[in-house]
Amino acid sequence: MAHYIRRLAAITNLISMKSHVQESLALFTTRLLSNSCSRYHCSSCSSDQNGSGFVSIKPEDDAGIVHQEFQKWNNGGGTFHKSACVDPTVHIEFGAVVHSESVLGANVHVGSGAIIGPAVTIGQSTRIGYNVVLSNCTIGDSCVFHNGVCIGQDGFGFFVDECGDMVKKPQILKARVGNHVEIGANTCMDRGSWRDTVVGDYTKIDNLVQIGHNVVIGKSCMLCGQVGIAGSVTIGDYVTLGGRVAVRDHVSIVSKVRLAANSSVTKDISEPGDYGGFPAVRMLLCSSIFT
Repeated sequence: MAHYIRRLAAITNLISMKSHVQESLALFTTRLLSNSCSRYHCSSCSSDQNGSGFVSIKPEDDAGIVHQEFQKWNNGGGTFHKSACVDPTVHIEFGAVVHSESVLGANVHVGSGAIIGPAVTIGQSTRIGYNVVLSNCTIGDSCVFHNGVCIGQDGFGFFVDECGDMVKKPQILKARVGNHVEIGANTCMDRGSWRDTVVGDYTKIDNLVQIGHNVVIGKSCMLCGQVGIAGSVTIGDYVTLGGRVAVRDHVSIVSKVRLAANSSVTKDISEPGDYGGFPAVRMLLCSSIFT
């Protein structure tokens, strides 16, 4: 009889311990949820289809306040800032972001991963490819920007101060792209420091082209792949630069000039015609052969 009493007492102790553990676990869970809700605003919703619920968590910290300024764009699923002016016909794909005070005209298409920076203006019927980044710039109508294009970032300008340190020059102006311009993949165009960087109407630019700050390019020009144009260059209308042409800074090229591939422009070109070589010179012999 005593044996059964001892076993009964042991079972009672186990039940008591189990109850204590359950109470402690419930208290721990309550405290954990309380701490979580102090950091996040929790709201529950139910599905219209099957009645099952899900929880939407929105952070209440400083970053959350900023995030609340952005909203989902219904036509494409992208994200836009509530202060942006976006035409209802614009298509913003999922993953693209349109920042504050930007203006997007009718029938603009923005691809996934693209970033439209603050106060950027894009004209109607322009197509922005995947992972394009636009900042500090205005874009005209009916342009095409292929994947990875970057427009309006800081130019490459530095000077050595009195202490011998390399210091960045302010790059505070904009980049301006005209109408019907096409820019190839991974091409970069820096914004200006003392004047806007400009690309004229109907100009066509190939992949992997670098356009430095303060460069002004006229209308209906053609820039082939891997062209590099240093800062403050002025190029006229109907100019063609072959592949890998290099143009040094502060050089002027008159309208209707054609430069052969791999040429290097080291001084002003003041007369229309065909040029080539390093340094680039007038190709008079070739012109006489083909005329």
